[in-house]
Amino acid sequence: MPDTMSGESEEERDDDVRAGEYVLHLLDPAERAAFEARLEVEGGLRQRVALWTESFAALAAEVAEVAPPAALRRRLEQAIAAAPRAERPAQPRASRFWGRLAGIAAVAAVVVGVFVALNRETLFGLSPAIYIADMESADSPFVLRAGYHPDEAALVVNRSAGEVPPGRVLELWLIAPGASAPVSLGVLPDEDSVTLTVPEPLRPVLAGATLAISDEPPGGSPTGAPTGSVLAAGPLNSV
Repeated sequence: MPDTMSGESEEERDDDVRAGEYVLHLLDPAERAAFEARLEVEGGLRQRVALWTESFAALAAEVAEVAPPAALRRRLEQAIAAAPRAERPAQPRASRFWGRLAGIAAVAAVVVGVFVALNRETLFGLSPAIYIADMESADSPFVLRAGYHPDEAALVVNRSAGEVPPGRVLELWLIAPGASAPVSLGVLPDEDSVTLTVPEPLRPVLAGATLAISDEPPGGSPTGAPTGSVLAAGPLNSV
């Protein structure tokens, strides 16, 4: 396992354990979404995920590939059940830390025993975000965060709250500084996390621009401008 915890604070050690839980898919959906939102903007956290990924992959590489045993599902369930869960009685901070670390080790041992090759690039792989926009509105339940990753010209939009109205779609808009009208960045799939490629002509105007989400008919706005309610908006700020 990666040696990243010497001399670190309790918060940093918690982040290291959480990174291991993330790699082994031990986080529940809400925890995973929150962790992935942090990965968008925290290079140190991405490094921890990389170290855990490489550590588990190295362990797996030492084991010859075999057909999964019939009892694999039961063994995995038992290992996962052994990891402390949030609903269990509260423990001292140090006990929780070492308990979670032991849970990671238990699951890792089972996973490595049946040969798992982890692909680092599927877990992350984007350059650090340089602009972040937190989009919300007092009149809407929608809460979104978008991060722009310059090396890939990728805009990653994470939705943490809000449901797409029936028979409608979400469309993302860019309002550049001084622009007279918004420009559509596309219709968003009904997913919690979406990655878009920003067109090259728009990349230079991202600094100081505003992102907005509107609800539109299927296929997007028929006019090239928002026609439905603006559900959330926020400025792109430098990280």
